[in-house]
Amino acid sequence: MQFQSRRPARILSRADLWISTLDHGLKTLAGVAPMARPAPAPTSPDSELDESQRKLSASLMRVNHVGEVCAQALYRAQALSTRDEELREHLEHAAQEEIDHLAWCADRLRDLNDRPSLLNPLWYGGAFAIGTVAGLIGDKVSLGFVIETERQVEAHLASHLERLPEGDRSSRAIVAQMKDEEARHAAEARARGGVELPAPVRGLMRMAAKVMTRTAHHL
Repeated sequence: MQFQSRRPARILSRADLWISTLDHGLKTLAGVAPMARPAPAPTSPDSELDESQRKLSASLMRVNHVGEVCAQALYRAQALSTRDEELREHLEHAAQEEIDHLAWCADRLRDLNDRPSLLNPLWYGGAFAIGTVAGLIGDKVSLGFVIETERQVEAHLASHLERLPEGDRSSRAIVAQMKDEEARHAAEARARGGVELPAPVRGLMRMAAKVMTRTAHHL
């Protein structure tokens, strides 16, 4: 019996990482990023929504979709910036889970006969810039941005669960699953040594998130 030696995992060059990051970014903005898991199924069928309920659900899911666009940009920029291969793999794995969230929200928007934000390229670019700066400062600060971002996203999702129409069980199932996974991502970043960001930075992040969510609610 012949045994084949196992080849060591190939470490990507900086050019490879940039090409992969660009590819992921284009797929994110084009809405063709593939999901690895099906969307969470509701425990019972949706009730028929009237037009005002449909518009509310669509607006909230559009905001959630923008959040996932930003998550892709943040994680990909941080993975590109770090020199720690293990941390890069962790960030890319988290980004893959966020791709599922992105696809779930996009599919739900189509079901609600609505569209994603028209400003997604702007949101992606801004989040990528933040992720790059955080990554260049250092891994602990970079992970601190993950903690604070996921903390704020979890709070937004909790408020959406309160606002979504009771009959929109499909959207509610998606948001509940996302909320649980965002909390886990924050806990994992904390366990890996993420530091608490200064209060002024957290405040600026909340202000930016407020502008983004209010704008995405309509655009």
